[in-house]
Amino acid sequence: MQVTETLAEGLKRELKIDIPAGDLAAKLEDYMADLKSKANIKGFRPGKVPLTHLKKMYGRQAMAEILSNTIQETTQKAVEERSERPALTPEIDLPEEEAEKIMAGDADLSFKMTYDVLPDFDIVDFKEFEIERPVVDIAEEEVDTQVADIAKNNTPFEAKDGAAEEGDRVTMSYLGKIDGEPFEGGADENGQLVLGSGQFIPGFEDQLIGAKAGDSKVVEVSFPEDYPAAHLAGKAATFDVEVKEVGAPGEVTLDDEFAKGLGLESLDKLKEIVRGQIEGQFGQMTRQRVKRQLLDKLDDHYSFELPEKLLDSEFEVVWRQVEEDMKRNEKTFEDEDTTEEEAKAEYRKIAERRVRLGLVLSEIGEKNEIQVTDEELQRALYDRVRQFPGQEQQVFEFYKNNQQALASLRAPIYEEKVVDFMLELAKVTDKTVSKEELEKLVAEDEEDA
Repeated sequence: MQVTETLAEGLKRELKIDIPAGDLAAKLEDYMADLKSKANIKGFRPGKVPLTHLKKMYGRQAMAEILSNTIQETTQKAVEERSERPALTPEIDLPEEEAEKIMAGDADLSFKMTYDVLPDFDIVDFKEFEIERPVVDIAEEEVDTQVADIAKNNTPFEAKDGAAEEGDRVTMSYLGKIDGEPFEGGADENGQLVLGSGQFIPGFEDQLIGAKAGDSKVVEVSFPEDYPAAHLAGKAATFDVEVKEVGAPGEVTLDDEFAKGLGLESLDKLKEIVRGQIEGQFGQMTRQRVKRQLLDKLDDHYSFELPEKLLDSEFEVVWRQVEEDMKRNEKTFEDEDTTEEEAKAEYRKIAERRVRLGLVLSEIGEKNEIQVTDEELQRALYDRVRQFPGQEQQVFEFYKNNQQALASLRAPIYEEKVVDFMLELAKVTDKTVSKEELEKLVAEDEEDA
């Protein structure tokens, strides 16, 4: 094997690899000799099939396999001998017409391989990073408020004969129309609505006050301009409503009996669970804020050339998501007060940050021998499988047989473990904040992302 470097600019590499036709022919002879000892062909005794016959039957298939294996082995060996780390699998350039000559044994194997190498950089001393961790002190009043909300959502209603009032629950069927035509998602047969809850479009609930069981009404409303479904936003609509029942709210007493009705042993246990949920919610927000600070500091410390194809690949992922979001929300670049070119430039910067930080975190993890255990990966796989009820086996088999898909599960686990490792060594100080302050900090981070 002869390796000739034909390009070395920045992170780009191009190598020309030449392998004599005689070497391939020798491999073919070995392949056929092995096949002869195993072949069981009608009309010939085992091990007695002539090589010429075997070559006629299997020569082309064998040569294709030899060619594929040889290219894979030589590219890997060439990179290892150069002590380089390709950012992605090298691209192989072997013209089809040349491949046919090689398959026939009429030409040497000569091909080009191109790839980007991973950049070299030093690991910054992140032990000196100063990180402020915002922590919310959960007040008892916050727990009581959420327990009260649970009670409100579990309010019993009893049917009544009178007119619906604010606070009553209306059970109804309805059909929504725009310009006289029904629209998707605008119908229900047994919808329930507590008047005054603000669950429906503004103005809808007000027009049901005074309605009685058996009444038919046409409710006229307009969807808000900022309504999530863009095809409905700002549109005037009518709803044909049939009131089936009006229910008056009953009393709810917050005591152990109420908790038992929810499947818990006591009111204290309910409060304990609610407190844990609140702590988990704010804990995730705290984690998000702390991680953002850490990544920002890393981003400030690093500025190096990125592998172009790796960057292009990441940008394609980012841009595809942008296009899907815009299509789903029926938005244009003009709606966002920008142009496609400006948007691409902005999102390419996001892709650059992701790739750069990904390389840095990967290097830190590798240098410190951080690994994802089989148990952690298995747990992530089961969590993923549970997201597809009824298709568990198919999803499990998909990930089991698809290494790239499995890697997509491993990557976020690895990243979080590296972040945890860094935070253990960095200078992290806690700062007590209100929930409003924490929510504002996280919102600002998401806006800047």
